[in-house]
Amino acid sequence: MHPVLPRTFPLPTVAPADAVSRQFRLIEATARHFEGQQLFASDAGVVPGLGRPATTARVESVLADFFGAEGAAFVQGAGTGAIRAALTAAVRPGDPLLIHRAPVYRTTEVTLRGLGVRTVEADFNDPDELRAALESGRFRWAYVQHTRQRLADSYDPGAVLAACRAAGVRTVVDDNYAVMRTPAAGVELGADASCFSLFKLHGPEGVGIVVGAGDLIEHIRRDNYSGGGQVQGHQALDALRALTHVPLMWSVQSQVGAEVAERLTAGEVPGVAEVRLANAQDRCLLVRLDRPVARELPAVAARFGAAPYPVGSNSRYEITPLFYRMSSSALDDSPELADWTVRINPMRAGADLVIEILRRSLAALNDPKDD
Repeated sequence: MHPVLPRTFPLPTVAPADAVSRQFRLIEATARHFEGQQLFASDAGVVPGLGRPATTARVESVLADFFGAEGAAFVQGAGTGAIRAALTAAVRPGDPLLIHRAPVYRTTEVTLRGLGVRTVEADFNDPDELRAALESGRFRWAYVQHTRQRLADSYDPGAVLAACRAAGVRTVVDDNYAVMRTPAAGVELGADASCFSLFKLHGPEGVGIVVGAGDLIEHIRRDNYSGGGQVQGHQALDALRALTHVPLMWSVQSQVGAEVAERLTAGEVPGVAEVRLANAQDRCLLVRLDRPVARELPAVAARFGAAPYPVGSNSRYEITPLFYRMSSSALDDSPELADWTVRINPMRAGADLVIEILRRSLAALNDPKDD
């Protein structure tokens, strides 16, 4: 008996014209905070009075300006480091923290356990249950993952954040896989902090950022006083340069994903039973096969040029389509899909290549001699 993919509720994407406008806004913000020659030089170290490189501080000002936030703080540790820094600044051991009733992303689970907070779950898909939790008066903070934790999640992140704000509950948002891909980041929707990886936005390895309320940002800077913990100026500039081309790239990728989903649903590739667009971490296609060969397919697809595993899930290293298993948190929620469903992200490819790799891979699984 084969499983069935649940109905999914993909987050809205950004049209190409809006992506271009976003790129232009980022450059305008850059021009407000940099003199021309500063874009070709960078510094390092704990600069007196700043506690971080001057170049890093300028890029932080650019991103705070761009996202309409009071401040921004670069951190080491990519998205995980950003979430850890924000939650460390927000909550204390034993504090109750409101979270969505769903499997928690593995690295976030480690952070929550290490902080010793008491997580309390409510179903964010149910406005009445969320409202009751918020009106209980138990919570000062809530933690919201912008993208989906469960395949069937349907909540509107903006509505969840508005409900929290109305109840006087502050919010930290995991904006990984959402920044520049959806119309607005958490902080633009009213959150106190947006946490995300710059590595997932074509920036350098290990660099993350928290953008948000001034008190949280200052707390993070006080905690991150060590010189070895700073994001150096050249890293910050590298991240900024990468961000300038990301909006349009993500818009194109979203269009390609939609085209692939449409063509697969129309039956273009034999062996495909069901297709869903989903924000299962990154925006991707979930492809249920007509037989349980999902565990074998990524290695076969790699022979035809696919990436067989992620590096940063849309890092600068990933250019060919990714054929991979579903995320661990998604499989925690739907383990029956593991043998039947693969996750496909077009990355920089067009729909024709994605479909050709899938067709050849399934044919090779039918006949190992068919390469």
